[in-house]
Formats: sequence, C-alpha cells, structure tokens
Amino acid sequence: MKILVLNSGSSSLKYQVIDMKTEEMLAKGYFERIGQPNSFLTHKVNGIAHKFEHPAKNHEKAIDFVLNRLTNENYGVIKSLDELAGIGHRVVHGGEKFSDSVIITDEVIEEIKKCSDLAPLHNPACILGIEACKKIVPTKKMVAVFDTAFHQTISKEKYMYPIPYKYYEKYAIRKYGFHGTSHQYVSARVSEIIGKDIKDLKIVNCHLGQGCSVCAIKNGKSVETSMGLTPLGRNPYGNSKWRFRPINSYLSNAKRKSIS
Repeated sequence: MKILVLNSGSSSLKYQVIDMKTEEMLAKGYFERIGQPNSFLTHKVNGIAHKFEHPAKNHEKAIDFVLNRLTNENYGVIKSLDELAGIGHRVVHGGEKFSDSVIITDEVIEEIKKCSDLAPLHNPACILGIEACKKIVPTKKMVAVFDTAFHQTISKEKYMYPIPYKYYEKYAIRKYGFHGTSHQYVSARVSEIIGKDIKDLKIVNCHLGQGCSVCAIKNGKSVETSMGLTPLGRNPYGNSKWRFRPINSYLSNAKRKSIS
C-alpha cells in the first residue's frame, strides 16, 4: 500500500510517497513560489534531485504537476494513481474538535476552516491543498492529521490560562500545544527501541529544530507541553507580561472581528 503525504503552505507544497509495507520513502519533493513568478519543483527519487521550473498559479496546478511527476516514466515511482491507497494532509490546528486523525469529509473541512483564526498562516493553506486534491483525484480517500490532536489529553487545569474564563468560552483561548505528530511518533519509537510498553512509560520529548517544544508523555498520552495558544506561548509567572503577548494579539483581533 502506497500513501501520498502532503504539507501545504501558503505558497509551497511538500510531499512524500511512502510504501507502507516496507516503510520506505519512495519520493519526496518541495514545490516553491506557488502563485508567484518563477515557481519551481524539486523532486527527489533514489537520492537524485530533479528540478523543474513550472508555472503554478495555485495549489491545484502544483498538485496536478506533482502527480504527473510521480507517474512519469523517467521520474515516477508509481505506474498510475490507482496505486495510491490514499492521501494524508498535515493540518496544523484542529482546535478542541479533533483529538485524532480523521477521514476528510465536507464537515471536516468546515471544522478546519473554523480553526483558521487560531492558525491563520497554516489552516487556510491546508484547505487549499485538500480542495485541490478533491478536484484532481475526487475518488481518493483523504485523511487529516493534526499537530494539535495529540495534546488534547492535557487536563483542563493545565490548558487553561489564568485569565477571565469568558475569554475561553467566547474566543477559545487556551493552551493547545503543537508538534503533536512529532511527539507522538518519537515517544512510540522510544517505546519500541527500549522494548517496553508505552503505557508503562513516562517520557519527556524534546522537539528541536527551527521550532522547539518539550512534551511530557505519560502512558502514551500528552500530559503537558511547552507551547500554548501559539508556538510562542509559555507558562506565565511573576511579571513576565510578554508571555501573554500572543494572547493579547489574538484577543485584540478576535474582538475587532466580532465588532465588525
């Protein structure tokens, strides 16, 4: 079984094709400058990178070109799209609605749209990728995988901020946490490598890269994480008012919208 995985950005598209039987990555690529002049694709197969300068005015055109590369006799890894069992989409924010990966339906798309205020740079871009796939390969099943879902097991005492409760009720201001797909995978690998059941383990994960976060995992579930309403959020203490800036910024924007 082969799966196409997509990570859609506002002007970019990352992808991989994975053989689930062997867990081998067959191809990967990065489409840049979508909707801009001089857009191009870097497509890597068998360790060799191929660059294609190709105009892509939107995500639909970009994904269509990627699928053509995947089935191309010179650069492809599948003979036809029939070999793809499904398409996975990385979605940054699932709010409180999604605590696990889900099959994408029209209702799921609407819920992802509702979370766009919480991830204005990412969720709209994810929707562009999903809508493009619906047009190009309408018969393929698609799955949404959320960065926030893994952290939905954090207790209310830990995800609530010490601010008026009305802001949670009206504007959904709370700790959400991010990098959930990474923390979930890494903790599962730790369990596998040391040969112990993850349900018997307490693990502290460190996701280190361009963005960094720490996650406490007990019995395979996230119980605390360093990121909050946004990746900039941290635990409040003393006079560290700057730690509330992401909340202030989001709340100000939410109030402006409700007034307008």
